Amino acid sequence: MATRKSSRRDFIKLAAASAVAAGSTPTAASATKAEVLRPPPRKTVAPSDTLGIATIGMGIIGMYDTDTALEVPGTELVAVADCYDGRLQRTKEYYGEDVATTRDYREILARSDVDAILLCTPDHWHARIAIEAMEAGKAVYCEKPMVHNLDEGPAMIDAQRRTGQVLIVGSQFSSSILYDKARDLYQAGAIGQVNMVEASYNRNSALGAWQYSIPPDASTETIDWDTFQGDAPTRPFDPKRFFWWRGYRDYGTGVAGDLFVHLFTGIHHTLGSHGPTSVVAMGGLRFWKDGRDMPDVTLGLFGYPETENHAEFTLSLQSNFADGSGGGRLFRFIGDEGVMTVQGGSLTLSSTPRRRPPDQAIFEGYNSVRTFSEAQKQAFMDAYREKYPMPDPAATSQESEFEVPNGYDDRLDHFINFFDAIRNGTPVHQDAVYGYRAAAPSLLCNASLFDGKIHQWDPEAMRVRS
Repeated sequence: MATRKSSRRDFIKLAAASAVAAGSTPTAASATKAEVLRPPPRKTVAPSDTLGIATIGMGIIGMYDTDTALEVPGTELVAVADCYDGRLQRTKEYYGEDVATTRDYREILARSDVDAILLCTPDHWHARIAIEAMEAGKAVYCEKPMVHNLDEGPAMIDAQRRTGQVLIVGSQFSSSILYDKARDLYQAGAIGQVNMVEASYNRNSALGAWQYSIPPDASTETIDWDTFQGDAPTRPFDPKRFFWWRGYRDYGTGVAGDLFVHLFTGIHHTLGSHGPTSVVAMGGLRFWKDGRDMPDVTLGLFGYPETENHAEFTLSLQSNFADGSGGGRLFRFIGDEGVMTVQGGSLTLSSTPRRRPPDQAIFEGYNSVRTFSEAQKQAFMDAYREKYPMPDPAATSQESEFEVPNGYDDRLDHFINFFDAIRNGTPVHQDAVYGYRAAAPSLLCNASLFDGKIHQWDPEAMRVRS
């Protein structure tokens, strides 16, 4: 049986006690005023403790990650590798001439001044470079999804354990104060037992659908096409495959690998889950018919088993790249006593009393007792009220709201966690095991979408079940 650390009754008592301590009572008006969450104070770092970082793959996410990493005190960019010369030139323009640049990532791994790499390559290079980096004594910040294929996960987990190096997967919801709050509310019993989770990550723009800008000088002279392909099937040079790689199965993992991994991370962090046991998906190319072979619409259904942290529940994930509503990200954690909704930088908790059998007004209005004699109807209702007293008026529905402060960046908190782990040996929020448990159901979602089958997964042993 799933065991809960707290019941909703305990949660209500805790909320009421907190309100009294703050000098207020939990009325509907006060409950809807958003509480601003605060990140922990930032630490200072001595100059002697500066970490040298290098980015491998200096595309959009590579620059974004590099900029964020350099916001953390005590970090210095020393080198960059990329297969496109224009990105290497831009690196020196933007970060300074002192930053070393190369097409060959192995030169990065051989440098003694590199303590950690930011691995921001296409998905099909993640496992190989991450393992080689850890074996070379480097800590690794590996962008999501952790792996391109299921069989790469155990090898990365083994490399992390064998080398003792720090590896964190770049899905930052596991470091977010917003999802920390969702986890705390859930553990306090705020929504009772979860029975269903709905999450979506939709987009409605060309850039959101990975149609990134292609520079005019893109050619085999400026791009190391052979290195980019790596172990992928050999194909003629195509700048769209290089710059729009997320849309191709040879190099990327599509909607599921790009976006579902984030959704799995937020859900697993909130509920303390290790993953589903069954996966089925449908979807297809509905709008962005630009040569890609990955769907732009995907719907996945996932069955989660009962554990000590949660009851059995069903998860529905959706991503639509032609979303007429304009896109956006949404989570709904649905329990038997409430719902938590996470959207953007806010969390709304709608807590309701557990449903009781119908009250007297419903009995009067429907056929359930209208065929009784007046005497029998009264006897029935007297017995009913003795068994089911009228609910406490104070136990009505309550709504609470929480939001992150303006300018909050959970990616920055994720990098702080990464560099703290390097310096102090503290645990990372998303190691190779966690990262694989988020990536695997995403990859199985793609497998189901293409072969039309239900796939079975063992989230504890982390292997496919026949």
